[in-house]
Amino acid sequence: MSAAPAPAAAAAAAPEPAPGPEPPAAADGAAEHRALVLTGFGGYEKLKVQPRRSTGPGPGEVSVRVHACGLNFADLLARQGLYERLPPPPVCPGMECAGVVRALGDGVQDRQVGDKVMVLAKSGLWQEVVNVPARQTFLMPAGMSFEEAAALPVNYITAYMILFDFGNLRPNQSVLIHMAAGGVGTAAIQLCKTVENVTIFGTASASKHDVLRSSGVAHPIDYRTMDYAEEVRKISPKGVDIVLDPLGGSDTSKAFNLLKPMGKLITYGVANLLTGQKKSLVAMAKTWWNQFSINALQLLHHNKAVCGYDLGSMEEEFELIGRVLSKLDNLYSQGKIKPKIDSVWPFDQVADAMRQMQEKKNVGKVILVPEAPKEESKKEEN
Repeated sequence: MSAAPAPAAAAAAAPEPAPGPEPPAAADGAAEHRALVLTGFGGYEKLKVQPRRSTGPGPGEVSVRVHACGLNFADLLARQGLYERLPPPPVCPGMECAGVVRALGDGVQDRQVGDKVMVLAKSGLWQEVVNVPARQTFLMPAGMSFEEAAALPVNYITAYMILFDFGNLRPNQSVLIHMAAGGVGTAAIQLCKTVENVTIFGTASASKHDVLRSSGVAHPIDYRTMDYAEEVRKISPKGVDIVLDPLGGSDTSKAFNLLKPMGKLITYGVANLLTGQKKSLVAMAKTWWNQFSINALQLLHHNKAVCGYDLGSMEEEFELIGRVLSKLDNLYSQGKIKPKIDSVWPFDQVADAMRQMQEKKNVGKVILVPEAPKEESKKEEN
């Protein structure tokens, strides 16, 4: 359904209506809600909308009525059985969402019913209602829509920590951003623009170059028709200061070789594993065979740094994540960052949403919502 994203995306851009009062969970726990469930590993059809029983929050938890969820590259890997942090199917995926607190569990003091929150978890958030530890919720900045809030946690925390905590980005440096039109890429570009005179190289298909230029990428590179390493060297013979590597395999080696002395490579994904709807043993073998390897003595002689980043491995670092989100909230409130929404899809069209991202058609974040926007539903009825 290729026509679906446009009206839905337009709905996402509209001002967020004030949420109405949330009904409490049913006293007997018999109420049901809809959830996206991964029924097995494989193609798009493995994700199905199923009913789940709604219960009240446990001690230390809050119950959240979900308005929007983020789709991440890890979710595509998880569908194929390539993301080890997802429990085995049947399981509800989803690492981030945004919604309204509808009930408090015993002992919760820093949240109130009606609070608009972002939620970050290892999995389980692609549902209409979720019960999560209160410490995994973060208050949304004033003026932020639910779609923006669902687009912020995974991508912007990742981009921020890669660029500033590992990369130590400073004025007058240069950065190579792969998959620059995607969720992390878009976030990284905006964050680079908060530092004076940073030169951005970004790889993306040619159709996305105008958008990248308008967002601040000085040198868009079509990775499909060009050797991006050669193109970078033509413009900057010494290479770049920081490379963000979500690709893995041979691209990590190319990234290391593109670094200037004192440069930093941060690897945070293995997108090269994903070549089709289902798991490819050939792609797996090729990626791991070509995986970059270097020892400490070699690093010493090269005067370069290699860092590995996985947000999913920091699930217990709530104070650290909270501090990063606080900085991101301030940048949002100052107008320096703003999540870019590519398209918004109802749960029933999760296959189309995943296809949009897996085929790299998106510019910005792909969002899932429990129900189709009312404006779109009315058009379909007419």
